[in-house]
Amino acid sequence: MIENCTTLYPNEIVGQKVSEYSDKHSISLPENLVKYHEWVLRSQENSNFTISLLEARMLSWLARIVDAKRVLEIGTFVGFSVAAWANAVGEKGIVTGLEKSPEFSQLARDKLERFGWNNAEIITGDALQTLSKIEPAEPYDIIFIDAQKSGYPAYLKTILERSQPGQAKRLLRPGGLIIGDNALRCGLVADESDNNPATKTVPRQTINWDWSSIAFLDEFNKLMHTHPRIEAMLLPVFDGLGMGRLLD
Repeated sequence: MIENCTTLYPNEIVGQKVSEYSDKHSISLPENLVKYHEWVLRSQENSNFTISLLEARMLSWLARIVDAKRVLEIGTFVGFSVAAWANAVGEKGIVTGLEKSPEFSQLARDKLERFGWNNAEIITGDALQTLSKIEPAEPYDIIFIDAQKSGYPAYLKTILERSQPGQAKRLLRPGGLIIGDNALRCGLVADESDNNPATKTVPRQTINWDWSSIAFLDEFNKLMHTHPRIEAMLLPVFDGLGMGRLLD
C-alpha cells in the first residue's frame, strides 16, 4: 500500500473482529495478568482508563525488543499496565508507577500483590513533582505516560531535562523509549471538526481529561516530532501511541 491514508476498517464491527483476531495472534500473556484485566473491567467504574489486552501485548513486545529491565509509568490507575510491564521485564526487572490518587495507588498495590507481581512499586503523589525529585539507581529503559492529558508536555520536558548526557541519576537511558498513550484522543487532535463523530461522543470532562487537553496533546506530539534528541513515531492505534527514542 503506497498511500499515507490510514483507513483502518470500514465500520466498528470489522474493527472489533480485526482487533479480536490480532489479540489472538499476538504475544501471549500469563493467566494472572488476564485475570487482573478482567477484575479491572468488572469492578472499576472508570475501567476505560486502563489499557486493552492487545495494547498490553504490544507494549510487552516493545519492552522485550529493547531488552527493558526498568520501566517508569506515569499514571498507573489501578495497576494493570504496571503488571503488564512487570511481566515483560521479568522477575529481575523493576517497574515504578506514579499515581496521584491515594485510592488508586492503594488499589494498585493490593492487586499487584494479589496477582503476584512483586517487582513493582507505586509512588503516590503529583507526577510532575515526583519526576523532578526521583533519583533512580539506574536510568529507566522505558517511560510510559498515561496520566492527565494536560500534563503531557510538562512530563516530556521534565524527562528531557532530567535525562541529559552525562547527568547523574538521569531518568531515561540513551536509546530509551518515551511512550505517550492517547496521543490522538479519538482523532480529535488531528480533526476537531464536525467531520469527527468524537466531537459528539467524547465527554467534555472526566477525572483526567477536559476538552482543552487537545491543545496539550498537540503540543506533546509536536515536541516529540521536533526535538533534536527524539526520534519519533506516532501510530494511529490505541487512541494514538506517541513513541520516541531518546538520543544522546
